[in-house]
Amino acid sequence: MRSLAVVAVVLALAGCTNQSPTGRGQTLLFSQEQMREMGAQSFAQIKQQEKASTDKAINAYVRCVADAVTDPALLATIDPNQKETWEVVVFESDQVNAFALPGGHIGVYTGLLKVAKTPDQLATVLGHEVAHVLADHGNEQVSRAQMTNAGLEIVQIALGASGTENQDLIMAGLGLGAQVGIALPFGRQQESEADVVGLELMAKAGFDPAASVELWRNMAKASGGAPPELLSTHPSHSTRIQDLQQMQAQAQGWYQQAKGQGRHPGCRVPR
Repeated sequence: MRSLAVVAVVLALAGCTNQSPTGRGQTLLFSQEQMREMGAQSFAQIKQQEKASTDKAINAYVRCVADAVTDPALLATIDPNQKETWEVVVFESDQVNAFALPGGHIGVYTGLLKVAKTPDQLATVLGHEVAHVLADHGNEQVSRAQMTNAGLEIVQIALGASGTENQDLIMAGLGLGAQVGIALPFGRQQESEADVVGLELMAKAGFDPAASVELWRNMAKASGGAPPELLSTHPSHSTRIQDLQQMQAQAQGWYQQAKGQGRHPGCRVPR
């Protein structure tokens, strides 16, 4: 009876489908309200753990770029349901990182500003992170994790019923297979999609998309020995740069159109 119940759960979970901004099929198990609550809780925890920067110039600069990329009219062209008032916090840390969470939360580590050296480069990163939220990637990841765990439970039940030897070893192997075969490639797919949507966001916000290529060249220098693409949740820097170069013609069209509409963010790097 237990195995039948788990099978029923997996089938029910697999039936909840959606489409990402690029038209890719998604399985989403959580409501937008649930994701907003998760995002708010996570951000509150991060703010307790990390030290917020008190540098007014840096905060104003990051806020300027973030405001341009999260302009409600701009986000509505990607996802009409995104009507958040975005909270932006700069954290005092050497981490070369930034993130965005469901519910309208952006965190930027000051270490990123040493690599994303211009407003256009910073907009590349923030556009990418906001794109993860617009594309429901967080929902997708937690949904996948839930379904994977349910699937592994079914196998474990079947192994127990059949009296198979070395069950622990088999389950460990299946767990690794799920990580390498599902989670990692799926993460790369999300990252590439966020690059596409993020490039559109930053270009339409009035930032030069050519800076995206320079940003990832800077990232490649800063990251040193990154793991092989096969065993990484992110595309390699060379793959990323190549993909962004191929998108430049279309992105430059968005950029020129934004300038024609008077979109000039005018954000300046603090001295």
